Amino acid sequence: MRIHTKIVAVLVFLTCLPGISQAAINVFACEPEWAALARALSDGEIKIYSATTSTQDPHHIQARPSLIAKARRADLLICTGAELEAGWLPLLLRKAGNAKIQPGQPGYFMAADYVDMLEVPTTLDRSLGDIHASGNPHIHLEPNNIARIANALTQRLIELDENNSVRYQKNKKQFIKRWQQAMADLSERAASLRGQKIVMHHNSWPYLNHWLGMSAVATLEPIPGVPPASSHLARLKNRLSHDDVAMIIHAAYINERSAQWLSAKTGIPVVSLPASVDFHQGETLVQFYGALIDALMAAGE
Repeated sequence: MRIHTKIVAVLVFLTCLPGISQAAINVFACEPEWAALARALSDGEIKIYSATTSTQDPHHIQARPSLIAKARRADLLICTGAELEAGWLPLLLRKAGNAKIQPGQPGYFMAADYVDMLEVPTTLDRSLGDIHASGNPHIHLEPNNIARIANALTQRLIELDENNSVRYQKNKKQFIKRWQQAMADLSERAASLRGQKIVMHHNSWPYLNHWLGMSAVATLEPIPGVPPASSHLARLKNRLSHDDVAMIIHAAYINERSAQWLSAKTGIPVVSLPASVDFHQGETLVQFYGALIDALMAAGE
């Protein structure tokens, strides 16, 4: 009995020593871009689950039992915020009953809290469609936002897992260095996109446009979240026939029938863009941004 007691005491002592890792923390990411960022900052040493994939619309997810079970075991919740997950996240948190990831707790991290939001409405009117009071929530499509969120997320990981603070800081420095170089290279490569006019299906791309200098002249949705009617598309066809529009872009998870109809009537090419990182296939944020630029450049040639 005394030998057993000594072994337990030694193990407890060792886990308290600096540099000795304890059990890996569990991360629940609402979107794959934050799962990929957490993976880069942790160097694969924490458990990460992404609630959505790059082929899903993050606005419309069901709080199904499998998600609830994952959230119940999470130490850290990483979501976009800015009402992007308003349709399902509150229900998920309530059903999970996990005190660690509730609002106001260290395990609750909303990425939008750490960036400057675009398209913040001056008035809120439901007749204008699915607008977000905090601004456009598609913040992961601007490289500077990724860097800012990486800094904030690193501090949160350290707060929750102080024993590995040195590793998190080292990983963050390495990530930021690689990220800034990669984005500088992509920005230079995409210089010809600056000033090009585009049409969007849903207003998902203002941050990308801001970075690349593209100009959105129309959306297929008459108001956010409302599918385009034939009358709206017909008006767009007449209008765009007189504009020098380079492309019609939409997220890959959106049915492209409307975009293809408009393309056939106007000759404007359709570009299907990945909405986020293919986290489950190991894609990185740098690779995701590279895929975006590849698709846009191919359409602009």
